[in-house]
Parts: sequence; structure tokens; C-alpha cells
Amino acid sequence: MNLDINAAVVLAYFAFMIGIGLAFRKMASNSASDYFRGGGKMLWWMVGASAFMTQFSAWTFTGAAGKAYSDGLAAIAVFVGNVIAYAVSWAWFSARMRQIRVDTPTEGVRRRFGPGNEQFFTWVIIPLSVINAGVWLNSLAIFVSAVFKVDIVLTIWGTGLVVLLISLLSGAWGVVASDFVQSLIVAVLSIACAVVGLIAVGGPGEMVANFPGGFVTGPDMNYPLLIVGTFLFFVVKQMQSINNLQESYRFLSAKDSRHARKAALMALGMMLIGSFIWFVPPWVSASLMPDAASLHAVELGAKAADGVYLAFAEKFMPLGTVGLLLAGLFAATMSSMDSALNRNSGIFVRSFFKPILAKKRDVTDAQLLRVGQLVTIVNGILVILMAQFFQSLKHLSLFDLMMQVATLLQSPILVPLFFGVFVRRTPKWAPWATVVVGLCVSWMLVSWLKPALLAEWLGIAFTRREMADLSVMINIAAHLVLTGGFFCLTTLFYKREETPVQRETDAFFADLERPELSDDRPTEADLHQRSKLGRIVTVGGVGMLAMLLIPNPLWGRMTFLLCALAVLAIGFALTRSARIGRHDREADVPIRTVDERMTVQALR
Repeated sequence: MNLDINAAVVLAYFAFMIGIGLAFRKMASNSASDYFRGGGKMLWWMVGASAFMTQFSAWTFTGAAGKAYSDGLAAIAVFVGNVIAYAVSWAWFSARMRQIRVDTPTEGVRRRFGPGNEQFFTWVIIPLSVINAGVWLNSLAIFVSAVFKVDIVLTIWGTGLVVLLISLLSGAWGVVASDFVQSLIVAVLSIACAVVGLIAVGGPGEMVANFPGGFVTGPDMNYPLLIVGTFLFFVVKQMQSINNLQESYRFLSAKDSRHARKAALMALGMMLIGSFIWFVPPWVSASLMPDAASLHAVELGAKAADGVYLAFAEKFMPLGTVGLLLAGLFAATMSSMDSALNRNSGIFVRSFFKPILAKKRDVTDAQLLRVGQLVTIVNGILVILMAQFFQSLKHLSLFDLMMQVATLLQSPILVPLFFGVFVRRTPKWAPWATVVVGLCVSWMLVSWLKPALLAEWLGIAFTRREMADLSVMINIAAHLVLTGGFFCLTTLFYKREETPVQRETDAFFADLERPELSDDRPTEADLHQRSKLGRIVTVGGVGMLAMLLIPNPLWGRMTFLLCALAVLAIGFALTRSARIGRHDREADVPIRTVDERMTVQALR
């Protein structure tokens, strides 16, 4: 019975997501720019939700939840780093990335570093995106496999093909629109689980007091100073991971510079609140369910600890919540994976197909769209195969897998794309040479510069957990000092030459400081976003209301009712905003006045 209910919820969610893609399909068919970045017409609340969701994947509910279950407060280090990184993005980075005035990140690389580096980064960013998406899909498949008791390889292919279909339907518009709806699902689900968990454990004080080994330090931690170091180093890592030219795609779709900054602020707020809410269930489980990490040992094997969120939902939440949790996991994974697929197709088309393969003939937008869709299919299949490969690495937890991919492979690529926005006087070979040096640093870290070596030098016997934390800290520090230091030192070899590449670089930095401002009056694209999403969110709220029919005790039905009412309220607000905006567009009233008037009406 429970399995049938959960399956019904997931299938209904699939249909709902496909409906979103179909609803926005027409908006993505006007041009290649519309398909790859929504034509730069998206409102801040859509972009902000997407920026938030791209930092949020099924790994949060699996690998990170397993880390929170075992280590306590230390699990939020990555997410606190995200909060600080988005604060910097709001203050400086987001608006400037919108102002580079391109359709894809690698076009921004070309403007900053020249066409040679554009090709280099095209062929390192695409494989890295496939690897990252493979980790996310593997995380999702682990959860789905545990719930429905099906083969995990079959699960990887099934879930991967569904995500691919949704990504293919409507390009950036469908990706960002689904991200907005998915952020609502994740938000209401996380809050509901956190509230139920805190009630079950007796409140936040009891949760902290009863955590095994101490909530702040956790077990197996003899040197608490390492926790402080971990937090600081994750801030550095996430600062680079979020604020760089590769990740500029988050804000390229924003309507203008102001909307980009508001989007970063929205992502900051959601990440700040979510950093604590997400991990309440595994923290609660650590004291109330000491066997939670072994409940799904048959299905998950050595990665059973990654199923603690599922164990919590099965024990404490009403019937249907596991299905809703799976919907949230699909939401989180799709938001990361479809963004990667859409970005990769744009990068291939704009930075390789058009300038290299089709440079001697005219190519229409329709042809570019078809090529982009074909590339999406190929990338989607590669992601599925990568997830299947990661499943064979049974000795690695999802948390460790994610950290190794991020620090050993991603860091060398991000260093020049981060520092290059601030350090201007670099020779044209500096970016690709820095990546090569960074990969050598990663090899050095894997080969001999390991925590065991540091422990031997210091004469200290570290615990297994401390060794894992030291590994991450050493990796981040090595790339910051050695890889980042190399890029900065290349300025010693800089010699200005009046070439087309230099003139384009000068124009890049000039545009970086030149605001992109749109008309204040609502456009048709603005009204379409509000009205379409208003109706879609309302349908989602009605679907959640239908979960009241599931045979649950009164408190369980009230939980679903409150979640549904919250979603319906947002749908109503968007629909009403679209109606007022259309009225004032016809009356030629600026949209800023519309927002102010709605605020006044709400206060009354």
C-alpha cells in the first residue's frame, strides 16, 4: 500500500514537470538565445530560485544528510560557504556577470582571454559538467532504488531518461521555470520534515543535547580546531565555485543588472534558512534512531548511511511523504542536471559548432536549436553512463565522492575563471597553463601530499574523520596557494600588445562595469512568466491538496494541508500580479509602481 502511494505521487510529479516543460516550450523556440539563456528576459525571482536550486541536488538529502547524521553541525560547512559566496555575489559579482553581455559562459571566456582559451575551456567544462551531473544522478538513483526495491542501474537509466526528456523540451525557460516550482516543493517538504522532527525529539535543545558525541564537534574529533579550519576553507572553496565565469550562466538569463542582484540576494536568503532546516531530520535521527544508518544496508550496502533521510521519513512522516520526498529529490537533481545539460548544449553550439564547424556557412537559429537539442541528448546519455560508473565505486561515500570531484577536478578549472575577473594583466597563455598546473597539483595531492603524511610530520594520530577533513583542507589550500599563486605570478610576464584579442579584453572589462538596465514597464515576457507560473504553481497546490485523501491521522493530513495552502498562496500572488501588470501595461504604468501598489494594498 505504502509503495503504491509513493509511486503514485512520483508519477504525478513526473507528469507535472513535463507539463512545465510543455508550457514554456513556445517561449524557447523563438531563437537560440531564448533556448540557451531565456533571451536575458527572466525576472529575479525565477533566476534566484534557479541559482539556489543549482547548488542543491539529491546529494543534499543523501551524502550530506549522512554526514550530518554522523558528524553533527560540521555538515553545514559547505552550505555556510554558499551563503557567504552568494553574499559576495549580491554585493559585486552577479550584476557584473549579467553585464558581460553573452549567451554562454565560454563566450565570456573568449571576451576575457581570447578564442584559444574559449576552445580550451569548452572542452574542459563540458566533461566536468558530465562528471558532476553523474554524481547528482547517482545520488538520486540510490534513494529511488532503496524506496522501490529495484536494481540501481535500472533506476539510473530510468530517472536519467526522465530528466533528459524534461531538459530537452523547453531549454532555459523550462529549466528555470521548473527550478522555481521545484524550489517550492523542496522548501515546503524540508520545513514540514524539520517541524515534525523537532516535535518528535522535544525541541532544538533536546536535539543538540542528545546528539551522540556532541552536536558541535561530533564523534571521533580530538582536535576541534579542525572544524573551524573546515568552515574557513569551505568558504574559500564555495567563493570560487559560485563566483566565476563558468557559473555566470546563473545570471546571464536575468532581465538586467538589478534583477541579477536581487536573484543573488534571494539565493542567499534561501540558502541561509535551508542550511539549518535541511539537516534537522538527520540530526534528530542520530539520537532517536541510532540504527538509521543500517536500515537500508541491503539495498545500499556500504552507502547505507546515505539513506538516513529516507529512514526518518518512513518512521516519522505521514504516508505519502516518502513519495513527496522522492519528488523533492527529483526536483533537486533535475535542477542541477538540466542546468548542466542546457549550459553544455549552449557552450557547444556557441563556442564550437558555430565558430569552428559552421564558420564558412550561414546557420539559422532553427539549425542552432536542432544542434543544441542533439547535444543535450548526447550529454544526457553520457551523464547516465557516468552515474553508472560512480555506482561501481562502492568504497566511497557520496559525501567523499562529491568532495573529491569538486576539489581535485573542479578547482584547477575554476581558479583562472575566478581570478581572471579581478586580475587583469595576464598573458594569453595564463588560463590554460594554470589549469595544467592545477591538474599537476591534484596529481600531487593524490600521489603523496596526503593527510597521513602530515600526521607523520606532526607525530599525531588523527581519527578517520579528522583525516577526511584534513584531506579536503589540504586540497583547497594547495589549489589556492599553488594554482592561484601561479595564475597571479603570470602577471610578471604580461606585455600589452594592441591586438584584436586585447581590444576585446578591454571591452570586456568596460562592459563589466557598465550596468545593463531595462525599461521599468512590464513586458509581455514578464507577464507570461507571472501568469504561466501562477497557474502552474496553483495546479501544484491542488495536487498537494489531493494528498489529503491518503489515509493518515489528523496531524498527517494537516501537514499536507498547510503545505498545499502555502503553495496555493504563492500561485495566487503570481496570478494576481500578472493581472495587475497587464492592466498597468495597457495604462503605461511602470512595473515599479505596480509592486509598490501591491505592497500598499497588502498592508491595508
